[in-house]
Amino acid sequence: MVDSNARQLPADGQDAALASPGVHDAEIDRLFGAGGPLGGAVGSYRPRHAQTEMAKAIATAIAEQGTLIAEAGTGTGKTFAYLVPALLWGGKTIVSTGTKTLQDQLFNRDIPTVRKALHAPVSVALLKGRSNYVCHFHLERTLQNGRLTAREDVGYLREISRFVKSTSSGDKAELTKVPETASVWNLVTSTRDTCFGAECQYYQDCFVMKARKEAQQADVVVVNHHLFFADVALKDTGIAELLPSANTVIFDEAHQLPDTATLFFGETISTSQILELCRDVLAEGLAHARDGADWARLVAPVERAARDLRLAFPEDSIRLALSQIASSSAFFPALDTLKDCMDDMIAVLEKQAERAETIEQCRDRANELLRQLENWGTPDEIAKAQAEAAAKAPAAPKAGEPAGDPDAQPVQKPFYVLWIEAFQSSLQLHRTPLSIAPIFNKQREGTPRSWIFTSATLAVKKDFNHYAAQMGLWNAPAQSWPSPFNYGEQGLLYVPQNLPQPNSYDYTDAVIDAALPTIEAAGGRCFFLCTTLRAVNRAAERLRAEFEARGHAFPLFVQGEAGRTELLDRFRAAGNGVLIGSQSFWEGVDVRGDALSLVIIDKLPFSPPDDPVLAARISEMEKQGLNGFVHHQLPAAIINLKQGAGRLIRDEGDRGVLMICDPRLITKNYGRRIWQSLPPFKRTRELEVVQAFFREQDARRAAAGGGDSAGEA
Repeated sequence: MVDSNARQLPADGQDAALASPGVHDAEIDRLFGAGGPLGGAVGSYRPRHAQTEMAKAIATAIAEQGTLIAEAGTGTGKTFAYLVPALLWGGKTIVSTGTKTLQDQLFNRDIPTVRKALHAPVSVALLKGRSNYVCHFHLERTLQNGRLTAREDVGYLREISRFVKSTSSGDKAELTKVPETASVWNLVTSTRDTCFGAECQYYQDCFVMKARKEAQQADVVVVNHHLFFADVALKDTGIAELLPSANTVIFDEAHQLPDTATLFFGETISTSQILELCRDVLAEGLAHARDGADWARLVAPVERAARDLRLAFPEDSIRLALSQIASSSAFFPALDTLKDCMDDMIAVLEKQAERAETIEQCRDRANELLRQLENWGTPDEIAKAQAEAAAKAPAAPKAGEPAGDPDAQPVQKPFYVLWIEAFQSSLQLHRTPLSIAPIFNKQREGTPRSWIFTSATLAVKKDFNHYAAQMGLWNAPAQSWPSPFNYGEQGLLYVPQNLPQPNSYDYTDAVIDAALPTIEAAGGRCFFLCTTLRAVNRAAERLRAEFEARGHAFPLFVQGEAGRTELLDRFRAAGNGVLIGSQSFWEGVDVRGDALSLVIIDKLPFSPPDDPVLAARISEMEKQGLNGFVHHQLPAAIINLKQGAGRLIRDEGDRGVLMICDPRLITKNYGRRIWQSLPPFKRTRELEVVQAFFREQDARRAAAGGGDSAGEA
């Protein structure tokens, strides 16, 4: 899992592999240079050395059909740096982004801009997961049976019905009148389980099929990481690949890939899914094969077994690895009972499947759920199965490293961690790969093509080992280009004094006490980033009361009280707001100008110690003679922290303070490694220095007339 074989190139690119000029270097100098076509297409464009050098490295990787890990600091202009060589020399190119929002931005703004500037005759397609497209069949069925769960859905359904008659894409992002979170979307879109494919009466008009056909024919296809890995996972089960084969694959926001791939290469089955299947079996059986079985009596044992499985854990919220469940637990007999009951139900569905497509669909869903349940057993049974798999697995490659080097022993076997998660009314059974490296490497075999992985946060002090090991990118060239921002002038890193240890009972209140004078000095304009939802709620409660008591008119925006996009829009418009959020606000959020001048981070973002997957990974690393904290937990936390810190300075005109409250940044030996990985801000532990910084900023703002800084193109 940890491997030091990523070949790291120095920031100036003077590595033997790239020392000689690339085949397209001269052309890239012209395109990105002063007076080049990009300057004519983008009004505020200006040449940046780091951007040009990054484009050259990517063009070389494309020409050599190689792999490149490319970290580019904020403001480098990495989007243009990969789009220019991709559009000119990438051949069939897939660009995968972290979110659907970034996907839309690339398709609607960035690619058209570059394509126009270069006069590049390339066709571009946008492809999302099927849940983003209206399904004609499910829309008609919902209009007919009116199974609506919310009053506002009646109006939303009417809007969707109108939309379908005028849209060419069927992409729900185009219908802004219906919120993306509206429950009605679940009724008018399909899933892999509920799609009839070529047998559907609307197949010729299907928006999903149309989008896939356009993607097959386009030169450049814009997808997101979730869709990419959903497709990779489906190919493993023999289903035709959704994405066309490509010459070049570019992952933007590539730091998200390990978590996204882990999600899709793993499996999750919940008691809620089983109960939902039972409801559908009962409804479809009564509708299409009433005389085929006593449907109510058939599903009742399955429902009872699913509920008994949940009741094996009396707690409302718990996470346990399979190995942590006592052998005497009611979980194991309940699991066996559920499998047996599912078997009985499937036997009847097999006999009745030919009577209706919907019954056949229920049979297929039941078989898939049972298949997943069969992966579960007692810890001894699982250990035996994994030992047998290990005996058959190939040995880990040494990747050119000396024998005996523990860092040269990546985890090659696709072992899985089995763990449960109990909620108030459901139980989830997770099967998570210990390492995605061997699975992802398998997908990269075959047709030669170039692979580009880029983000602002892939390395720890220009050390790419952690990321390379997670993704299995052994021996891949890795290079970092610094941000053009003057962090020493634009920002200040503040670590307050006298805070208790983060595991203290009153830690969040102590953080808020330290944060209040800083928020006051900044005049609001603050992101308060927390590592837990509990801290978000406590911070919101305290700050709301403190602002009222002190007479501060700082608007408070709290995660969960509205959607992320709405909260950000309201925060920008307010100009002096305080936004409190957890992980979803640590990355992918861009607020430029004076609306954001202070980012407060409550704790170093280490993974929770009770995470069963983390515990299994650390155990496996220790078997290899590695240190789980040094080689996994610490670099993961640093990369996450860099994302949060990156919210502060988004433009050359931005100025602000990054306040990290965790005293471990100072008191622990590893603290230096952490802050040295952050942008090179000036540093202080004195509140007075922070207050002076904001007074100076207020003076600058007043002298400039209070205007926000312009956004960078």
